[in-house]
Formats: sequence, C-alpha cells, structure tokens
Amino acid sequence: MRVQHPSSASRACIALSIAGLMAGCIAEVDQRGHLPTPDKMAEIQPGSTTKEDVVKILGTPSSTGVFDDKSWYYISKRTSQIAFLSPETLDQQVYVIDFDDKGVVKDVEHKGLDDGRSITPAPGATPSPGRELTFLEQIIGNVGRFNKGGGGGGSDTGTGGQGPKPTDNR
Repeated sequence: MRVQHPSSASRACIALSIAGLMAGCIAEVDQRGHLPTPDKMAEIQPGSTTKEDVVKILGTPSSTGVFDDKSWYYISKRTSQIAFLSPETLDQQVYVIDFDDKGVVKDVEHKGLDDGRSITPAPGATPSPGRELTFLEQIIGNVGRFNKGGGGGGSDTGTGGQGPKPTDNR
C-alpha cells in the first residue's frame, strides 16, 4: 500500500488557512485621544493660565462640561480587542481643567483608569407618558392607515400624500 503525500499546493493552502485563523486571534490595540505630555501639563498654572493659553498649549479639549464650559477634559484611552469579543480597556488617562468665571485656570486634576467607576444601567424600559394600548387596540388603530394602492409602501393617512403616481396622468 502506498501513502500519498499532499502536494505543495495543498500544503500552501493549509498553511494559509491556519495563518488566517490565527490572525483572527491576535489582539488589535486601538488608541483614541491625545494625551498631553508632562512638560505641556507643567505649563498650565492655576491662577494665571487662561482658556486661550490652554488651547495654545494643549489644543482643543476632547470634551467640555455638560452644563457649562468651565470644565475641559483631555481624554486618552487605549483598548485591546480580540476578534468579535468586547474590547478591554488597557489604559485611560483624563486631565480635567477647571476654569473660574473669568476664564482663568482654577484647578488641574489627573484621573487614571483606577479612578473610573463601572455603572450598571437600571433594568427595564423608561416609562413614557400616555396610556398603554393592548395588542387588539394597536391592530384596530392601524386599520385604514395604509395606502390602498400598494404603490409606495409606508404608512400615511391613506390620502396618497406621497406625491403623484405614474398612473395619475391618464
């Protein structure tokens, strides 16, 4: 009995398939945001540096305060993701610069990954105003709301509000 060995083309195909599978298992590292250098941060002096100075030194912030622009955030985040799995945060750095009413730096804080908090969203749906309709009320409420011509899909008030149809010119 004679044993057949795979041809070199078959071996190359197998090697490429294995390499392709292995490539899907390699972690992809993603860097988002720009972290200011310690030298640049040392130039920011509470009590004397203004907003304009901060923009010249660090550039525009990644984010500002939600209700006012007295807090600026410079955020940098590095994540790693393998194939389709959820990304894992490797590092996160945040510089928070607070300004007074005159636009002068009041305080500079540095927050790292350990300072972050994980939150769990409340389960369920947010209630909305109005009354709940039963399944039957929803079905009956939709009777007559759709086009009878079948030409345009979608739901409107049944008045043909989708514009002229090709058959309208006859």
